[in-house]
Order: sequence, then C-alpha cells, then structure tokens
Amino acid sequence: MSRKTTGYILGIVAAAVYGMNPLFTLPLYSSGMNADSVLFLRYLIAVPIVGVMAWFRGQRFKVYPSERFPLLRMGVLMAATSWTLFTSYTYMDAGIASSILFVYPLIVALIMRVVFKEKLKIITMLCLLMATFGIGLLYKSSDGATLSLVGTLFVLASALTYAVYIVGVNQTVLKQTPTLTISFYVMCISAVMFFCKLGFGAQLQLPSQWYLWGNILALSVFTTTISFVCTTLAIQYVGSTATAILGVLEPVTAVFFGVTVFGETLTLQDVCGLVLILTAVTLVVGGENVSTVLVRFRKMFPKMPRKKE
Repeated sequence: MSRKTTGYILGIVAAAVYGMNPLFTLPLYSSGMNADSVLFLRYLIAVPIVGVMAWFRGQRFKVYPSERFPLLRMGVLMAATSWTLFTSYTYMDAGIASSILFVYPLIVALIMRVVFKEKLKIITMLCLLMATFGIGLLYKSSDGATLSLVGTLFVLASALTYAVYIVGVNQTVLKQTPTLTISFYVMCISAVMFFCKLGFGAQLQLPSQWYLWGNILALSVFTTTISFVCTTLAIQYVGSTATAILGVLEPVTAVFFGVTVFGETLTLQDVCGLVLILTAVTLVVGGENVSTVLVRFRKMFPKMPRKKE
C-alpha cells in the first residue's frame, strides 16, 4: 500500500471516528448525565493518554513564559467549543448540529480576511452564501417546524470558538509549540474548567450503569485520541488540504448514526441543506485546487483576437 493511499485511509478514519461523538454522548444524556459531567470525564481520561503519547514521541512538557497565556486562552476556547456543541445536542438532532458545526472553516476564512487582511477569493464568498442558504434549509423542516433557536445559537457559538482556536494556534507563539504539548495542556485546562463548573466535583454525575463507562472511554479514546493521531499522520502523508477535505465525512458520519441508531428524521430538504454546507466547505478547503482546475479549463478556450474593422 502506497504512502498516499495510507494517508487517505487515515484521514477517512479520523473523520469517521470524530463523527461518532453523538453515538457515545446521547446514551449518557439519556441516563441522566449532563454535558459538564460528560466533558469532564472525557478530558480527564484523555489527558493521560495524550501525555503518554507525547512522552513516547519525546515532546516536551515544559512551558515557556511566552506560551502560558496563549495556552490558557486556547484551553478556555476548547472548553467553550466542547460545551456549546454538547449542549446543543440537548436542543436539536445531533446529526444536524454536527453538520452546522462544520461551517467553522468558513468562519476561519472570514477571520483571516477581516483581522489579518488575507484576500477573500470570489469562490470563498460564493461558498459563504451557499453555506448560509444550507443552514436556512436545515433551520426549517418540511412540516413547518423550526429547529430550536437556542440549539442553533449554541452550535454556531461552538463553530465560532473552534474557528478562533484554530486561528489562535496558527497566529501566535504556539505555532512553534509541539502539537501534542498544546493538546496536553489544552485538555488539562479544559478538565480543570469543567471540574470547577461542577462545583469542584460536588455536582459531578457519574454513569448510572457500569456499561456506560464504555461510552466515556470511547469518547476519550476514539473521538479524541485516535482521531487526533490519524489526523496528524494523514497530514504528514497527503497534506493538510486533502486531510481537511476528508473531514467532510465528520458530519456525514454524525447524521448517519443519528438516523440509523437514534431514529432521527432526515427529510429531502435536510439532505439538500447538508449537501450545500458540505459542498461549500469542500470548495473553500480545496479552493486552490479548484481555482487551478478552472484556470486550466479556461486556457483550453483562449479568447480569439478581434478582427480589425
């Protein structure tokens, strides 16, 4: 198997397992657990796993003074994006919430344009309109009932905070910090924040059945650790653009499990909305490749010189 093929497989695995978040989270909610408890236990278990990974790879745990406040900000942002996403699951179908979340690359493009003055291509602007229309289709179902406004705001807040997190990691001193080191401390900060939010553990809700601990472990191992490792390797093998495009499978996986396992309804209008969102994000992420293809296509049909009168 070639290196490129291996990279594509790893990218698909990374996207698929991350899209399994609702699969493991919703049964915990049904048992009576709240989002804070689920997220605290998720990060609490993931921290030592990522720590061991960093140790085996020889990445440093030392934090330089210039990295302290950026790491703190990133930890707060990660806790916020996790809490808003997991809270949105209690207001709307998890598959639809995960799909709306995937507009975060579009938000990244806007932030880079407004804050860092990067040129916003025409194709990006068109994709923003396409994604907005797609969300509009998801927001109103065929029977006239609208999605929860609160749930929609929560998931959009999650997309915004995650976009700011991505920009922050790449536009600060953390750009030179090892990835596993960033992940370890971000998870530590997130775990501490949820511990405090739970009244320093006084309001912590544990799984009511022993087998539900498997869901907690699965969230930590599959949707956090395995997804991260596969994503990192995929980037090394096929590049960040190809890996990001494969990430489109994340909301598709979430919708699949939402419909097949939890009985969530998916109308033709919802499908159209999902297709628009996923198409818009794919075109933004692979914008350079799309532009190259369009330029080559245009060169196949050069303009004929005008005849002189």
